Amino acid sequence: MAMKRSGGGSSSGGRQAAKFLGVSVLSGVLLAGLALPGIGAFGLAAKGTVEGFDELPANLKTPPLSQRTIILDSEGGEIAKVYSRDRTVVPLGKISPWMQKAIVAIEDARFYEHGAVDLKGVLRALNRNAQNGGVSEGASTLTQQYVKNVFVEEAGDDPDKVAVATQQTFGRKVKELKYAIQVEKELGKQRILANYLNITFFGQQAYGVEAASQRYFSKHAKDLTLGESALLAGIVQSPSRFDPVNAPKAAAQRRNMVLQRMVELKNITPAQAAAEKAKPIKLNVSRPKSGCITAVNGAGFFCDYVRQVFLQDPAFGKTKEARAKRWNEGGMTIRTTLDPQTQKSVQKSITDHVYQSDTVATAISIVEPGTGKVLGMGQSKPYGFGKDQTQINLSANHAMGGSTYGFQPGSTFKPIIAAAALEEGKSANQTYSSPYSMPYPSEIATCKGTWKNGGDQVNNENRSEVGPYGMAEATAKSVNTYYIQLLEDIGICPAVKMADKLGLKPASGATMEQVPAMAIGGAAGMSPLSMAAAYAAFANKGTYCTPVLITSAQGPNGKPLNIPRTSCSRAMSEETAETVNTLLKGVVEDGTGKEAGLGGRDSAGKTGTTDGRKAAWFVGYTPNMAGAVWVGGAGDEVQMEDITIGGVYHGQVYGGDTPGPIWRDAMSGALEGRPAPSFDTVSGIDTGGSDKKDKNGKNKKGGGPAGQGGKPGKPGRPH
Repeated sequence: MAMKRSGGGSSSGGRQAAKFLGVSVLSGVLLAGLALPGIGAFGLAAKGTVEGFDELPANLKTPPLSQRTIILDSEGGEIAKVYSRDRTVVPLGKISPWMQKAIVAIEDARFYEHGAVDLKGVLRALNRNAQNGGVSEGASTLTQQYVKNVFVEEAGDDPDKVAVATQQTFGRKVKELKYAIQVEKELGKQRILANYLNITFFGQQAYGVEAASQRYFSKHAKDLTLGESALLAGIVQSPSRFDPVNAPKAAAQRRNMVLQRMVELKNITPAQAAAEKAKPIKLNVSRPKSGCITAVNGAGFFCDYVRQVFLQDPAFGKTKEARAKRWNEGGMTIRTTLDPQTQKSVQKSITDHVYQSDTVATAISIVEPGTGKVLGMGQSKPYGFGKDQTQINLSANHAMGGSTYGFQPGSTFKPIIAAAALEEGKSANQTYSSPYSMPYPSEIATCKGTWKNGGDQVNNENRSEVGPYGMAEATAKSVNTYYIQLLEDIGICPAVKMADKLGLKPASGATMEQVPAMAIGGAAGMSPLSMAAAYAAFANKGTYCTPVLITSAQGPNGKPLNIPRTSCSRAMSEETAETVNTLLKGVVEDGTGKEAGLGGRDSAGKTGTTDGRKAAWFVGYTPNMAGAVWVGGAGDEVQMEDITIGGVYHGQVYGGDTPGPIWRDAMSGALEGRPAPSFDTVSGIDTGGSDKKDKNGKNKKGGGPAGQGGKPGKPGRPH
């Protein structure tokens, strides 16, 4: 008695059945030589034997169909749709019955009568091709076409893999036929039809019938009429040749052919067909809208940052390849931290102050203290490929799509030095001689040893800025020599460690240069997002939180995905943070940042302008929002003197007079209608003031909007 395999039937009988099936299929392949021009009927390749057929894997591995991903703001509003392929998978019940009948009529009229291979169809096609003296008709069933589309889908956007998936060889044809047999057995006709209609290409970047229906008619597939269904069914054979947008005459002829075929199959009456044929093609085209370039309210770079997070964070996959594959498959809904009110205010402030066509640009990032949520992000050079557009996110570090080196922050780095000094036990009333000009320290301790001066000097913005000064007045007036003397007192290492605790690393990804110029922001380029997140720690009682943009994500099946979370850690004591709040309130109340003041709200911040006026900054915060504004040349090549920005002429650009008002307007709109809490500050700090006397007993005049970086210990790198 023959041994039985699981599932019943003898081993020898099953083997014979398989061979018979293989021979039958291969016979079909031979007959279908009509679909493989140039290949002899007896020239089977290695996989064209019965044994080769048996050796093929038994199961067709169907990859998830790539679909569009929707990125939402914090309130559920759509920011953008992104996709590798524009597709929305729908069940057969949500596809018009007319569409189902039309596609079967024109692509595989005997679909419900044959198995995986239609031998009658093969013979018919062979006969017609012989009559025509060439290949005018193929013999692939709708099931075989579905399998071929699976191979193409699995190949993705790799041209070599696509070529292999579509090559006209017996090996591929045999593989396609075996899997078609499996699919017929396992799925059944209705699921095959649904899968086919969801996977096939309809031209105009539309994959699947739902996307095609939206593209050509701006309606759901379930609402397609008879004529519209016939038009779409006709496209499948050659999406470019029968494109109703660019070739309406050919598309109409093809539609009419589909209608006539439906008459022959008694799907419709001759009268119905005649009525539809008489109608001109009427489209309601929705143009393809893919990617961050379509983002609303100037959020293109926020959208792109979300993509960068997805591709780089291990929360979305263990390897770079796995994350990229998951992103391209799409079908996700990603909810983000973007606050619509904040983003609209950011974009309005940008367009009010800096023109897209200006020789310089501006970038703004706003984050929420205590959560790290990025509430707004925008820039004057929009996301795109045209004139005065860019794909460089001026708010981000290089690794996240930003500029190569970032931008030197100038005097906006001074609060980090102040925080480091306070943590080292220095008093906010510490005074230094703070001359107008002085050499850098002859030598100063670093984390690695000692920095030695080669003869470099540092000076203040104005000659009237001569000490002695305490920390509050030196901060309000942005006195460079004060901060160099302060850094000399504590050493460079505490400042480097404080910057690290506040997430401040060079935008290039390099290691922070340990030079005295870091006291005035001349050691490394930073990004606006990093600066905003660092200042948020002052508002958050000294606790720093890493920036986050994603609050939830779910896959095509509706199941939630793991997402990266913010990481919060104490960067300084609460007392230090409160002292910095006091210092920086003075900047906006009676210092270089007065033009950035928010009126009735507690706010604090710092101006910054670098050597050559190639970058100007204002970084500031309220208890509930922190934001950074940068203005400059994207490549650090524009000296902002004798320049017009946003229609306003500037003899010289300062951090207070250009970035300051941009910050004020962006924050004002973002905070409108929201609570106005007060800072925790400290008292007993000597703020100096206008009654300070010079050595001749006369009142000293406060300097202009300072913050220039001075000459760094090492020349700054080009950005």
